[in-house]
Amino acid sequence: MPRILVVDDDPHIRDVVAFALTRAGMVVGTARTGVEAWVEVQRRMPDLIVLDIGMPDMDGLSFCQRLRAVAATPILFLSARDEEVDRVLGFELGGDDYVTKPFSPRELVARVQAILKRAGPAVSASALEAGRLRLEPTAHRAQFADQDLTLTALEFAILQHLIQRPHQVFSRAQILAAAYPAQIHVSDRTIDSHIRNLRAKLAEVGCRDGIETVHGVGFRLGRCQGSGA
Repeated sequence: MPRILVVDDDPHIRDVVAFALTRAGMVVGTARTGVEAWVEVQRRMPDLIVLDIGMPDMDGLSFCQRLRAVAATPILFLSARDEEVDRVLGFELGGDDYVTKPFSPRELVARVQAILKRAGPAVSASALEAGRLRLEPTAHRAQFADQDLTLTALEFAILQHLIQRPHQVFSRAQILAAAYPAQIHVSDRTIDSHIRNLRAKLAEVGCRDGIETVHGVGFRLGRCQGSGA
């Protein structure tokens, strides 16, 4: 059973989320603060973290930045703020999803299940290659020129979608449909944030031609040879 860590300084929110996830067959732990959550992940890394943004000691965004330096554990942000800029910032820092309060416990469970499905083993065991880029779906491993890429589950899903049809141009709507199969209410700018993160991570290992923008249409996989590095 997947292990979920619920981090929120509001005991009512913690109880509601923990109850809903437990009923869905998950093992749930809780933390009241970002500092407490950090102690928990060092003790044992969960399969997913439901993370409140507005906490007093270490807010959710700071916690996410700290976690992303060492792990790609999926994060679902909870926030009372519904401004697009806040959602985009959450995705840019490495969040996998963003739910605003008040929320439907049933929808939250569905989103958690969708993230876990993306993070789990893919149906195909075959490695996917394009240029010097290599993806191993069952191992959830991505490499460029034999250097490992640390990708979130959502970033991996997007890159896998592109590499499976390397010459096809995908619209934002098509990428959304592939990356968020059970979700709605996700803006085009969300995909732009994830593409930007992917390009930055690819560039860090020398691949500056990994994803091409086709203006007015969308995105496709690039040559993945590392040109311009």
